[in-house]
Amino acid sequence: MSESPPTTPVCYRHPGRETYVRCTRCDRPICPDCMREASVGHQCPECVNEGRRTVRPARTAFGGGTAGRHGYVTKGIIALNVLLMLLSIASDRGGDAAVGGSGFGGLMGGSTPLTNWGSVLGLAFLPDGTLGGIADGQWYRLVTAMFLHYGVIHLLLNMWALWVLGRSLEANLGPLRFGALYLVAGLGGNVAAYLFSAQNSATAGASTAVFGLFAALIIIERKLGRDISQVIPVLVINLVFTLAVPGISIPGHLGGLAIGAVMALVLAYAPRGRRTLVQVAGGAIILLILLALAYFRTTQLLG
Repeated sequence: MSESPPTTPVCYRHPGRETYVRCTRCDRPICPDCMREASVGHQCPECVNEGRRTVRPARTAFGGGTAGRHGYVTKGIIALNVLLMLLSIASDRGGDAAVGGSGFGGLMGGSTPLTNWGSVLGLAFLPDGTLGGIADGQWYRLVTAMFLHYGVIHLLLNMWALWVLGRSLEANLGPLRFGALYLVAGLGGNVAAYLFSAQNSATAGASTAVFGLFAALIIIERKLGRDISQVIPVLVINLVFTLAVPGISIPGHLGGLAIGAVMALVLAYAPRGRRTLVQVAGGAIILLILLALAYFRTTQLLG
């Protein structure tokens, strides 16, 4: 009685294909189309997918996603600021900001209809004769002002600083945490400008958020045990520039610096076991305090 010849294994996903290769995880036969490179040998698609579900995604030291190393949020903020600068120039339509002593597009600091619409302003009559400002219900100004600029030079200075600071912070914090830091610091600076500036004084610019990033970089780098000796002199120079040059919003810059520092402390020193909860709660508390201060200022102006 003769023995039957051994059966050649076939791929479990493609029964018509013979193969002698087996998945190193489940030991089922797999054809070349089903092979996936593994640390040892090959795995089948199902085992690869199962492995991805069981492996925790990589995180930064502060709980953020590693996608921050690409700087997508930093690049997106810069693109938004540049776009709004172009719209600001287009909105001027031959006014003083485009052809007067301030140069093309407010090169040296002219205002435009767009900056008049979105800058931090307590309460005043606008160029079109209407009454406007945060106290008049235009609370959006506390956000829009951090994306508008008085001229191209103003924009370029802030975007250069954002490019330098933002990429490092975003890589360390992750995209979401960095975005929250930028917005909270910018809002903090704008609330400070609202609180401590004349009610008819208009201010705008990303520098409120940028000063917050300066403070945050010092705190984050210090937490990671890195050298910050090169950062502090740059911050000091910017502070001297803020105090010495007329027309710069001192409350806005100092407010952004302070709130950026507080937000960075929350992000950097949240306990590891409840890190995300503490970071979210801390950011929410800062936000509520800022809104309460803005409301207080509004009652002052309307009282």
